[in-house]
Amino acid sequence: MSTGIEVGGLPVSATVPPAPRTDRTGVALARLSRLVLACIVPAVLLTVWQLTTAGRPYSLIPPPADVWAEMRDLAVGGINDDAFSGTLWTHLAASLGRVYGGFALAAAAALPLGLLIGRIPLIRALLDPVLQVLRPVPVTAWLPLAMILFGLGPRSAFFLVFLGAFYPILVNTVFGVRAVEPRLFEAAAMLGCTGPAQFLRVVLPASLPSIFTGLRLGLGFAWVVIVVGEMTGVQTGLGAIIMEARQLSRTEIVICGMAVIGVAGFVSDWLVMLLGRRLLAWSPTHG
Repeated sequence: MSTGIEVGGLPVSATVPPAPRTDRTGVALARLSRLVLACIVPAVLLTVWQLTTAGRPYSLIPPPADVWAEMRDLAVGGINDDAFSGTLWTHLAASLGRVYGGFALAAAAALPLGLLIGRIPLIRALLDPVLQVLRPVPVTAWLPLAMILFGLGPRSAFFLVFLGAFYPILVNTVFGVRAVEPRLFEAAAMLGCTGPAQFLRVVLPASLPSIFTGLRLGLGFAWVVIVVGEMTGVQTGLGAIIMEARQLSRTEIVICGMAVIGVAGFVSDWLVMLLGRRLLAWSPTHG
């Protein structure tokens, strides 16, 4: 595009470069390359799995084709027509309720507690030593006590999932609060923001990146401990179906349950990460 400009009374022709356009083809190719790279390792693992298990009818590890057939039977039935056929969605819904319920309760307890511990020295002196002593205790060690306190059934599973998610959220929240720059509090005080108002206007926004890291870790641990949580006598759930299949030597069902937990955990983490990107669009490290 040319425009006429006068310099010293003489017309000069100048060329204005066109506005830059988004290279959609380049973006699509970059996404495709990432997808291809992400599929390489699973493809290699499936190939090795197939080569080491195919043609061995008495192997304890079934080949991928048998696992895929069992996955379809679990989802829609019509293949084996046994007690497991068509039950996948019932078990998945039960585990989702326990994971998200325990995670929500853990977040509701750990977030305000972490803000208080990180910001108020008196509360930190009172609670932090006790929490640091309890934090290394594995969730599996709480299993007998949970069954004594809450009995056999979903409440014990709910409590164990809560424990698995609680400490990652708490520790990262405390870290995020204590890492807030002191100059932010000074600037807020100069603008008239003092006392409890600093929690909402200074502490919470500045510690959000660390909080979302804790939420991702907490939700991941909730999925990790769901199998342990559902060892407490519940009748439905992915952990319950895995334990029942183990007792019946149905390894293909065990692998199916593991795969569903992995996919559900991946989707859950992606949802939390997506929410974090929206709320942390202002942060250069979470763009």
